[in-house]
Amino acid sequence: MTPKTTRQRATIIHGYAATPQDHWFGWLAAQLDARGVPTTVPALPDSEAPDPDRWLAAVAAGVGTPDEGSVLVAHSLGCVTALRHLCSLAGPWRLGALVLVSGFVDPLPALPTLDSHVGRPLDLAGIRDHVDRLTLLRSDADPYVPPGHTDRLAGLLGTSAEVIPGAGHFLASDGVTSLPAALAAIAPPGPTGS
Repeated sequence: MTPKTTRQRATIIHGYAATPQDHWFGWLAAQLDARGVPTTVPALPDSEAPDPDRWLAAVAAGVGTPDEGSVLVAHSLGCVTALRHLCSLAGPWRLGALVLVSGFVDPLPALPTLDSHVGRPLDLAGIRDHVDRLTLLRSDADPYVPPGHTDRLAGLLGTSAEVIPGAGHFLASDGVTSLPAALAAIAPPGPTGS
């Protein structure tokens, strides 16, 4: 029996040129499902040629208005879209956990085609006040998102990024098909015997 009245559930938002089956998304969803946290990984439209408005609409439909039982995990361009959705919410809302992997809100020198996603202003002031547990993960060797970009986002959110050495851009091609640090940020290991 748990005193929580809100059931925990998770949404994982993929990034540019990805699908829900790629990288570590399926692994994390399976781990959370096994712990009793229903998890969805919505397919964002045209991930090879993403439209910011269509992505935002898909994330809004998948996430809705979060509450303390909600967990939101996003990767790369999915982070920008997830944050844009959270910034658009009116009225009171709460998010149990937010995990941003290779997140950024500034143009990427390696991917100028994504500038339309970051060109519009994004006011992150106050987002941290709505989030119970906030984790940013970055690699020390990301070929697409410079470490400084994720560190700047972390600073805007009032935290610092956790560095996963050698993880590249957290892609399967980088050898990342599981992401224990994301799982630990959502569901700390071991039962609490209080």
